[in-house]
Amino acid sequence: MEAKKRLSKALAAAGVASRRACEELIFSGRVTVNGATILTPQTHVCLKKDDVCVDGKKILNEEGKVYYLLNKPKGFICSNVRMGSKRIVLDLFAGQESRLFTVGRLDRDTTGLLIVTNDGHFAQKVIHPSARIQKEYLIKCVQEISHEHLHIISQGLFVEGSWVKPVRVTKVRKGTLKVVVMEGKKREVRLMVQKAKLDLVELSRIRIGGLRLGPIEPGMFRKMTENEKKDIFQAADGGNCNSLGKQSPLKKSPKRAL
Repeated sequence: MEAKKRLSKALAAAGVASRRACEELIFSGRVTVNGATILTPQTHVCLKKDDVCVDGKKILNEEGKVYYLLNKPKGFICSNVRMGSKRIVLDLFAGQESRLFTVGRLDRDTTGLLIVTNDGHFAQKVIHPSARIQKEYLIKCVQEISHEHLHIISQGLFVEGSWVKPVRVTKVRKGTLKVVVMEGKKREVRLMVQKAKLDLVELSRIRIGGLRLGPIEPGMFRKMTENEKKDIFQAADGGNCNSLGKQSPLKKSPKRAL
């Protein structure tokens, strides 16, 4: 007999969303158990015995877990809910049977490395602050990057009520720089660039932990390997302190990376 689990955990295991997102669904009154609206994530349920629904749709047993690496193109929103006619990332996965969702978010105009899965536990592990996973962004600007620009960005700023600073800021070439962050606050990298009064042309995430974005076309995706899942939780290098400066042109990514 299947043991009962916390409602939020059962929903995450069934591929509804990350555990945190499942808790939000419960708090918002969108989850029912045996016909009754449940507002407590700690409520214990058994998906085989209880009638558990999200927005009126019955949630069945746990799905086989899938993990995809996507090079997110510009113009797509990281959401399972469509707003008007706006395109969402899951449109790129048309025909997939699993209930997929993105692990974290990139804003509509940001491109690059994005993980898509139906494993809520894995997603929670990746996005939880305790994991201290770095995210690296490649930024192209209209202006030539100066030392003053790097200094301003490296100082950080207030985002969502707290002061955030990048882990590292480096110049790549004339109008291109890299910024490494750890907090994952909403639009924090864009706000840092704006603070330096730089006109942003392109913003792309190229690394999550030790996993790098490699030669995959925008809008394309593929399944992750077990090694790549582990790479996310590995540091890409030894740099953990704030620094700024100029570096040489981009090096080729290791063969195993995306």
